[in-house]
Amino acid sequence: MLSIIDPNDRNSSGINRRDWLRIGGLNALGLSLASPLLAEGESSITVEQAATFGRAKNVIYLYLGGGPPQHETFDPKPDAPVDLRGPFKPIQTNIPGTQFCELLPRTSRIADKLAVMRGLSTDDNTHSTSAYWMLTGFKYQGPNARELHPSDWPNLGSVVKLLKPSDTVPFSFAWLPEPMVANPGVLVSGQSGGFLGSQADPDRFTCNPHSPEFAIKEFSLPGDISPLRLNKRAGLLSQLNDHFATVESKANVENFSRLRQEAYSVLTTGRAREAFDLDKEPEALRDRYGRGKWGQSVLLARRLIESGVRFVHVQWPREPGDLSSNRPMWDTHADNNNRVKDVLCPQFDVSFTALIEDLEDRGLLDETLVVAVGEFGRTPSFNAAGGRDHWGPVFSGALAGAGISGGQVYGESDKNGAYPLSGKVLPQELCATIFHLLGISHEATMLDRFNRPLRICDGEPLYHLLGSKPATEARQEATGVVTEIPDFRPIYEMKTG
Repeated sequence: MLSIIDPNDRNSSGINRRDWLRIGGLNALGLSLASPLLAEGESSITVEQAATFGRAKNVIYLYLGGGPPQHETFDPKPDAPVDLRGPFKPIQTNIPGTQFCELLPRTSRIADKLAVMRGLSTDDNTHSTSAYWMLTGFKYQGPNARELHPSDWPNLGSVVKLLKPSDTVPFSFAWLPEPMVANPGVLVSGQSGGFLGSQADPDRFTCNPHSPEFAIKEFSLPGDISPLRLNKRAGLLSQLNDHFATVESKANVENFSRLRQEAYSVLTTGRAREAFDLDKEPEALRDRYGRGKWGQSVLLARRLIESGVRFVHVQWPREPGDLSSNRPMWDTHADNNNRVKDVLCPQFDVSFTALIEDLEDRGLLDETLVVAVGEFGRTPSFNAAGGRDHWGPVFSGALAGAGISGGQVYGESDKNGAYPLSGKVLPQELCATIFHLLGISHEATMLDRFNRPLRICDGEPLYHLLGSKPATEARQEATGVVTEIPDFRPIYEMKTG
């Protein structure tokens, strides 16, 4: 559902984007931030690393909610005891010496395009607070992370929305296909504009792109309103804005005028509406992404960035009835092995590789950053229910696309996949990397609700993951067996319990 925002909600009054851009010299960058201007602290990076500043025009953030197990994805442990490593074997990727779990056979074939992080860490085993850190770059400091608060730190996409908005469509930060919800059905912090105000919230599209009746109702005019009548109403609202400007604060009127124009543009701009028309895609390509809510949402994300949306967050969807389940999404507290083999890894393996290959075929991979992470990993040991529990000390994630030097693994966990041995990556470093690639200095500042300048990020970019070419030219044939992980499996079939 598209968010239509109240200009007086939360802390939007009195703070506009000009104020945010003013602090920290951001006016010098301009609204598009197209000029590769680096902060003083970045002067020591190499020429090749500097050249990656601003390489990404947009970001697709694939969020594997629940916490995917590192052992069954990017960090198999063949030498660990079987009661730790599980029954699945490692397979060779197309990069010599790099192995993934056999549940990702397609992904193993595109390892040359990936920078895999095996040392991600939050040391936090709580969904809400670990997710908050991953999605904002800052540790949670509020009263209750299982609620949204106006004092929350803004989501990454919210900062991007304000500092580098889209210049082609009326929304810059899209979130789909549903909000981030924790059991038993609560909205958690880290998915809003926080102290930047509601104008920095994502445009949320709660939808099921796999449904035959898929449509975004906000893009349709009521039956009794013609386009001509809508234009007349827009003109009247413009006159009212001029009148209210004489009696209301300038900031409130500017905010309302901008929000009204965004809502009007959504209804009248064909580019925005057409981005959601999946019927324009070939049936074979839709099949390639996977015929389910997740796969079709990933495809929709590609269409959105193609239309000009700057940042798209794709939330791993809940399954019917799983708000009381002990294994929702990637949160496999029970029956881990069957869940990852039959439901979770097949969807990810199919859609992730489809996205990377599709972006490359369209010439978009060099300008699109793809991020695939969760809030944490899973325990190296199994519990009595055959599940793996929350584990923040070490987990894995992957980057691909604009400015990423593929074909490499950064970081190493110990022999049991329990703790990082080298290359520990904190959430703020990942966030700084995303900002850097988008052409936003990680040392930039913005104003909080008390007009205090705050840095948008408290970490340094992961420069060793950046470059204009793969980290190695060596290749080999990947050994994964694709037929073991089918192209399609009913996504919402789930045993209760």
